[in-house]
Amino acid sequence: MDDVQDQHIDPDGDNEIITEDAAFVHGEPPQDTNGPPKVDSEVEILHEKVTKQITKEGHGQKPSKYSTCFCQNAYFGHSRTNITFIEVHYKAWTESTQHKFEDTWQEQRPVELILGKEKTEMTGLGIGVSSMKSGERALLHVGWELGYGKEGNFSFPNVPPMADILYEVELIGFDETKEGKARSDMTVEERIGAADRRKMDGNVYFKDEKLEEAMQQYEMAIAYMGDDFMFQLFGKYRDMALAVKNPCHLNMAACLIKLKRYEEAIGQCGIVLVEDENNVKALFRRGKARAELGQTDAAREDFLKARKYAPEDKAIVRELHLLAEHDKAVYQKQKEIYKGIFGPRPEPKPKQTNWLILIWQWLVSLVYRLFKLGRQKDD
Repeated sequence: MDDVQDQHIDPDGDNEIITEDAAFVHGEPPQDTNGPPKVDSEVEILHEKVTKQITKEGHGQKPSKYSTCFCQNAYFGHSRTNITFIEVHYKAWTESTQHKFEDTWQEQRPVELILGKEKTEMTGLGIGVSSMKSGERALLHVGWELGYGKEGNFSFPNVPPMADILYEVELIGFDETKEGKARSDMTVEERIGAADRRKMDGNVYFKDEKLEEAMQQYEMAIAYMGDDFMFQLFGKYRDMALAVKNPCHLNMAACLIKLKRYEEAIGQCGIVLVEDENNVKALFRRGKARAELGQTDAAREDFLKARKYAPEDKAIVRELHLLAEHDKAVYQKQKEIYKGIFGPRPEPKPKQTNWLILIWQWLVSLVYRLFKLGRQKDD
């Protein structure tokens, strides 16, 4: 299995922890607010029922009609040759009530959509996506006629009748497939092979430090092996799929750590650990992310468990040493704080000699002796 290297590990070492293949990186999820984002950019009219406001500029070309998008959680469209695969994340609200009825960032489960062949209720979204570039994020306003229509939808997602829709959408990326098939028409071997090619492409981006592009490819590779697909596999086919899927999650974690998105990195490692609770790379990367978040006890637990299965690994030993140094520094700092609060026990001050008192005491003693001597003579 071809892997990309963690930046802190000697690539020539025999026992290094290695990241898995990667290729496109999605942008950081938008902040989860109570409603759609407030946008003041220029309004672009795409259709009499669809407008767009860009919140983050993209790059490159726009997808062509009949391109295939990864959107939410079901396949829409038909098999075509020269399909372009696109990945999209979005949140959707009904404009009148500000009710959020869909959020693919939260679900983390992209799906195919062929532009121009999408389901009727996603026509407005398709028009918006077709105007976007890779990496672009925008707010779309879609009239009810190109959304869920006059009747709305009373199942999932729950959308009232004649509801205008607001989408916060990001076009993660797209590329031409070499398979000439939609995912649903591929055999198991073809789907695993297509995912593996994206994983390999991702490694190239990762090694060139193009993390956004790398994570995009990882997500598209993972999309080939969604939960429904994996549920149907067993035996050697499941092992083959996991040999591609798990490295993609681990490489996503490696990218997210570099991007300082530690909570997300922990989540990616967790997905792998559900399948393989002793996976050294997942334990190592989760430990690094936890350490960066200040969760030192949990990080140490991950590193110690990883060392159990890779006792000679220098990277694990180094991370444990860094944690020990961190703990020592914290202890010294706390010691100084407490010393400053309570302070050292004061030393008793030497008493200064008072000469007046000494002279007075001497005079009293002298008078007493003279008086006593006079008494003795009288007797």
